[in-house]
Amino acid sequence: MAKCFSFTATRDWCFRLSFSRAGLRSTTSDLGDGTVMHCWIPRAHKEDKRNLLLLHGIGANAMWQWADFISPLIARFNVYVPDLLFFGDSYTTRPERSESFQAHCVMRMMEAYGVSRMNVAGISYGGFVAYRIAEQFPAAVERLVLCCAGVCLEDKDMEEGMFQVRSVEEAMIILLPQTPEKVRELVRISFAKPINTMPTCFLNDFIDVMCTEHLQERRELIMALHKDRKLSDLPKITQPTLIIWGELDKIFPLELAHRLKRHIGDSAELVILKDTGHAINAEKPKEMCKYLKSFLVDPLPPQNEKSSNDNKID
Repeated sequence: MAKCFSFTATRDWCFRLSFSRAGLRSTTSDLGDGTVMHCWIPRAHKEDKRNLLLLHGIGANAMWQWADFISPLIARFNVYVPDLLFFGDSYTTRPERSESFQAHCVMRMMEAYGVSRMNVAGISYGGFVAYRIAEQFPAAVERLVLCCAGVCLEDKDMEEGMFQVRSVEEAMIILLPQTPEKVRELVRISFAKPINTMPTCFLNDFIDVMCTEHLQERRELIMALHKDRKLSDLPKITQPTLIIWGELDKIFPLELAHRLKRHIGDSAELVILKDTGHAINAEKPKEMCKYLKSFLVDPLPPQNEKSSNDNKID
């Protein structure tokens, strides 16, 4: 019997409605080389507002990951929320899979919208892309926010046991789940307090709608992140940077946050959210948004590393 109702598709429709009601509109940009980028952009660009680019991580499309942040941010910023390549309605026929190529495509898209200067925030994989934007287009980025983005990981970290998985192949099976049990496993390692009850029918529906399209290309994105990665090859950036991390992150452990802070240096501030895992945008959206707004709207001088209750963490 054919399925007549999809919880995931209905949820996706609700996100579309909320983005539209917030003042955004859905657009696509054909970059002319086999690459098409989808983005939510302001219905009316305001010259008296600064621009804010929000980049999502591996998983569902951009709406699912940034929905809780649109209303709090849109009053202060012209907000742009793209789907990165091979998520949502963005894709390319080109063979490149690096985060640098993603960054290049995002900036070509922003140029098409007439945006040349912006703040950038990225969650997880989106943070990798955000870092490359700051590196490759330094004049375009005012301030940068990196959330649980293991930009400073090295390929040897896997071999040395930093992660809960022993290989990139094992990581891909979890990060790109194709069975309900793998979705449950992903939730267990992404949340400090995971949901215990997840009906199999809902999980199968989520996989059908969100996890099957461009599966091979998404695997290649993850492979490209890890292959031959060395900290010594990562250029330093100079923009003021806020690093937000979950204290109990099991996907990108907290050591990578401290490593990133050391790599960037004095222009970076590290905030650690207590009792929070990797999915900080889902577990602590209000707290994350508070730090994001205070950094972008009312910038403060760089401070020591601090936890979410303002106690320094050694």
